[in-house]
Amino acid sequence: MARRAARGALIAAAVSLAVRLAPSPAAADETGGAPPRRAAAVLDLPRILALADRNHPHIAAARAKLSQVRAQLDEARYAPFSQFKLTGGVALAPTVRGNNVFSPNTDVSLTSSLGVAWRANIDGVVPLWTFGKITNLWSAAEANVRVNQANVEKERDAVRLDVRKAYFGLQLARDSRSLLVDVRGELDRALRRLEEQVEDDEGDPIELLKLQTFAAELEARGAEVEKFISVALAGLRFYTGVADLDIPDAPIRPPAHRLGHITRYLTAARLYRPELAQARAGLDARSAQVRLARAQLFPDIGLGLQVGVSAAPEVADQLNPFTSDPGNYFRYGAALVLQWKLDLLPQSARIRFAEAQLEEMAATQRFAMGGVATEVETAYAEVVEAQKRLDAYTKAAKYGKRWLVMVQQGIDVGTMAEKDLIDPAKAYAMNRFNQLNATMELDMAMSRLAKATGWDAIAPDGM
Repeated sequence: MARRAARGALIAAAVSLAVRLAPSPAAADETGGAPPRRAAAVLDLPRILALADRNHPHIAAARAKLSQVRAQLDEARYAPFSQFKLTGGVALAPTVRGNNVFSPNTDVSLTSSLGVAWRANIDGVVPLWTFGKITNLWSAAEANVRVNQANVEKERDAVRLDVRKAYFGLQLARDSRSLLVDVRGELDRALRRLEEQVEDDEGDPIELLKLQTFAAELEARGAEVEKFISVALAGLRFYTGVADLDIPDAPIRPPAHRLGHITRYLTAARLYRPELAQARAGLDARSAQVRLARAQLFPDIGLGLQVGVSAAPEVADQLNPFTSDPGNYFRYGAALVLQWKLDLLPQSARIRFAEAQLEEMAATQRFAMGGVATEVETAYAEVVEAQKRLDAYTKAAKYGKRWLVMVQQGIDVGTMAEKDLIDPAKAYAMNRFNQLNATMELDMAMSRLAKATGWDAIAPDGM
């Protein structure tokens, strides 16, 4: 919309009699076209991109998700070796004396003579052989981490494209405003001269009405340009989290990267595109889940460990090893243990389910590779077309400028009239704006190619 408003402003300005001045912010201040702005932090595009990487909510949410799956990976690593349980308690126990042959006390639990007793037990299993359950669980969790790492890059690439769109749109709007201010200044001078000529019955009233009509439209288009400048600035401030941000006062320029052969960018996409990295990691995760499901058919073998202690001072300690003494003991032990879930039929169904998920992910990967290749080729074609269009409009602007200068020279020597300046001025103004617009579209086409390949270094940096 900013480009449409700027184009309308320049079409209106095309009938001006001189579009000869270079864009100048100082001229904007002199004519009152741009209101003064308070001091702001002037940041170039690389700095704005860095701030957006750090502060944009979508990237922050993706990083938080990555932290979650990293915590899940740590849990998967520690959980198999943390299967220990501690139980214990404190209670009142009656006084009990004697041994397994004779005791002077009865078996009444509550008596007038009670003491404190306590007990603690630790037991668990250290896995020795699980037929791949643990290692495949780790592999699936690690692949999930890679999926979310690629998702952070995916969100970052999307945000960078939006930032560049706002940045280059702001540059284009400001360049258009500068051109618009210069045109308006020359138009006002032409209007004054034509008004004097009409008053002296030497000018054409129709031409005067044309200029007045376009001058009024020029004011409206100028207001629209200011609106779109404010909108672009608001977007950049939101992306970066900097409330008082501005960009350098520099004209828009084409990207510095020189386009190579299409195969170069297809190779880069296979290497750097985050969606392809996600698909590869997802395929690894599904493969690990299939192996994990198959491993569930086999038992778990481990080392069982147990340590227990109980103390009841009011209960006589039984020293006979063949006598059960729940009140006072210290025991420990270790043994090879086995656990085997014999739900073979349900487990076979779970294996088929995991294999179907693997096939689905393989199809998704093939689709992603084909879709990314198509996207790269499309973005590449857009860059080629935008470059050709910029070259053509650059030539047209140069020709329009030469035409305008020749007409001006004819007016100076008296061989041409001032009305003859309208057509070359219109041609120059239109093609000059088209040149600016094509420059922005080339910057954006290269930015889209950078996103399509995951190769951010080829994107324009605004310098």
